[in-house]
Amino acid sequence: MSPQKILVIDDDPRIVRLMEYSLKAAGFEVFPAYDGQEGLKQAYANQPDLVILDIMMPKMDGWTVCQRIREFSNVPIIMVTAKAQEADVVQGLELGADDYVVKPVRMPELVARVRACLRRSELSKADERAVGFSDDYLAVDPVARLVLVAGKPVKLTPTEFNLLLRLIRSAGRVLTYKQLLEDVWGWEYTDDIDYLRIYIWHLRQKIEKDPKDPRYILTEHGVGYRFAKAT
Repeated sequence: MSPQKILVIDDDPRIVRLMEYSLKAAGFEVFPAYDGQEGLKQAYANQPDLVILDIMMPKMDGWTVCQRIREFSNVPIIMVTAKAQEADVVQGLELGADDYVVKPVRMPELVARVRACLRRSELSKADERAVGFSDDYLAVDPVARLVLVAGKPVKLTPTEFNLLLRLIRSAGRVLTYKQLLEDVWGWEYTDDIDYLRIYIWHLRQKIEKDPKDPRYILTEHGVGYRFAKAT
């Protein structure tokens, strides 16, 4: 089996070299790019299995690169950046990132997140247990990977879609923070409760009629979340 391909887009040659060395040592094939335009070209040409993407870069910033990649691919994207504000994380998710890591990042952690992200991507393709949902406002088709809100298609990132399916599959039951983080992201993320809250907030913005008074994704304070059963 040929190694999985990772595209690293960052304008700092030292960081690129460090990531390239660590990822190659972990068994991946690595394609480096040193600005946004070059990274976008390589995404077209090499069809990577995952993209690691910086934000502040010359010629084309990471926000734009992420948005452009999402126009033609659902490849997992991990943003690795010094921009640490919650608003930056939300913007990354809005544009289609699947993970958001703040620099400085330890290489073992990055490799673990790459593996977890790739694992999620593969599981989402092969999950035969996926259960859909449909009512007068929201429709979720796990086979077509399609979400309709009030009859109109809504774009979810692969991770957002997997999170929604996991909630739907256990409709009516409370899923703890740890359960959701482990099932959707992997054991590496089980302590990242704030990370899950951001994803839930963002998912509500996309599927709820009133995100402040949700109809579908309900909070069990101090415990987790549940998807309301269809009535």
